[in-house]
Amino acid sequence: MSTPITVIAPDGVGEVGEDDDLAALVLASCTVADGDIVTITSKVVSKAEGRRRTGDRAAAVAGETVRVVARRGPTLIVRTHLGLTMAAAGIDASNVTAGDHLLLPEDPDRTARTVRAAIAERTGVNVAVLVTDTAGRAWRNGQSDIAIGAAGLVVLEDFAGRVDPYGNSLAVTAPAVADELAGAAELAAGKLSTRPFAVISGRPDLVLPPGEDGPGAAALIREDGEDLFGFGSREAVLNALAGTGHDVFGSPAPADDFATAVGAVLHDAGRVEASGQLVSVTVTDPHRDHVARLEALAFAFGWSASVSAGEGSHGLDITFQPTCP
Repeated sequence: MSTPITVIAPDGVGEVGEDDDLAALVLASCTVADGDIVTITSKVVSKAEGRRRTGDRAAAVAGETVRVVARRGPTLIVRTHLGLTMAAAGIDASNVTAGDHLLLPEDPDRTARTVRAAIAERTGVNVAVLVTDTAGRAWRNGQSDIAIGAAGLVVLEDFAGRVDPYGNSLAVTAPAVADELAGAAELAAGKLSTRPFAVISGRPDLVLPPGEDGPGAAALIREDGEDLFGFGSREAVLNALAGTGHDVFGSPAPADDFATAVGAVLHDAGRVEASGQLVSVTVTDPHRDHVARLEALAFAFGWSASVSAGEGSHGLDITFQPTCP
């Protein structure tokens, strides 16, 4: 028999202020049992931790930004100090006094650990704790809630090596259960309600034993260079031409992949050969800007170029090799 999953988001929590005890607020409004998962919206964490600011929101976004991922007019997608990639650094101006805004929690994994430990100390109950926030998704309209902090929870289930009912071996299947739980909690809490807490029951298999907090929601974040979409499309072109953001482009591409890309840029204006860790190119029409294009391309692919005149100065010979072996 399957076990039902229930999500309860209680009313009546009230306004959360700076230095409020989040664990006490959870226990005053929620009934928890061993194996439950408690979710807390990042908004009330930010309020309790004094992350409210007044004044220039754009300056606040800049202060929370490690690098710009994409920009379209006033819309700014950035990588934050937490490693999250979010619009306006996740800074929220809703449900606060006009002119104020809330920064994301400074360390939501730490907050989740603190609340979990306090609940265990005061009740003897072993729960997992999630801190959630709302984010957009690449390629998808609309927003959904995700986990930005976690303690005592399996945040990723690893199905690699298992076999499906048809006998197929699963290679990279890893459900982000922390994000799925965050989305379920948001469905129960609603976006315009005053229900910042939810309790999810029915998945005790995801809750870690007492004293084991797990890797936290930070384990869900891909590092720069590992994500295939580290820049927006325009920003990728800009950074390649400017020779910046090398780490975001990732490790050097295989020689065959780079040679194929070189051929796409050259069209019929040159010859390309790949041999081992070298890609050799003869540009037969050096009077155009092929060399500049190829150098920008090489930067984005993690390769570097050495240019010399061809035989009889008819064209240019370029040898490429990976920037980092």
